[in-house]
Amino acid sequence: MAKNILLILGHPSEKSFCNALLSAYQKGAENSGANCKTIYISRLKFDVNLADGYKNGEAMQLEEDLLDAQQLITWADHLVLAYPNWWGFMPAITKGFLDRIFLPGFAFKNHSGKIFPEKLLAGKSIRIMVTMDTPKWWFYIIYRASQYQILKDIIFGYIGFDPIRFSTFGFIRKSTDEIRRKWLNEVEQLGKQFK
Repeated sequence: MAKNILLILGHPSEKSFCNALLSAYQKGAENSGANCKTIYISRLKFDVNLADGYKNGEAMQLEEDLLDAQQLITWADHLVLAYPNWWGFMPAITKGFLDRIFLPGFAFKNHSGKIFPEKLLAGKSIRIMVTMDTPKWWFYIIYRASQYQILKDIIFGYIGFDPIRFSTFGFIRKSTDEIRRKWLNEVEQLGKQFK
């Protein structure tokens, strides 16, 4: 049975290296028989602000583009999210997208008397690809890849994704065409393995 893979571009520019990474992954995945669909977050029409959290119920009133995104996430067996590391985390529009779609009743469900919620997106996996203008060793040794801990434990792990894998590309500003080709080849191989 063919694997359903949802590619999500979290970079506001479709001319970015993040989009090239997604294209390489898609090429490998489709060559191995996967069905791929793509969400370009910058094309979506939605309010990034989760105003008042979940207090007044307005958070549940999703724009059509976000409802479509939820349907694609439900359809997918595996997600691939690519975004740039800006000021230590993802772009605001990408974080707003996650804030707005991973709602109670869709991503998780709280039960009376239980500390932890039911993980409604269990059974799905994700590969997160992050580009940065920080040397990779600096990101891991000095910053301790802290955003990866948040993504793994507080966001995607909390709602059921497993496994959660990361690919780090840096630093972009100093990379040569040869280095970028190597990275794209590596990502294409990941796509062939659906990882």
